[in-house]
Amino acid sequence: MTNRRTLKREIRQICTELFAECVAVSQYGTPNERECAESLMYTIIKMEKNFINRISHPEPGLEPSKYYKDLKEKFKAQAMEIIDQITISD
Repeated sequence: MTNRRTLKREIRQICTELFAECVAVSQYGTPNERECAESLMYTIIKMEKNFINRISHPEPGLEPSKYYKDLKEKFKAQAMEIIDQITISD
């Protein structure tokens, strides 16, 4: 299991890269793509904040390894969903 600091850093890095892709789409895309990208940017910011908070304050009563494994899986699923939406808008 990675430590919390590393996990937070990785989540921030992934969210930053997703946000940069959305900015590129909003700058060079059609007006419809811009609107979609702006919506995704808001979603990325909200997702990053949510997962960072969940790392900082784990749910009591759960085994840490299971909690963080589930957290990573949920983050990966959400990130993949956003990637799919970015590629659809391209």
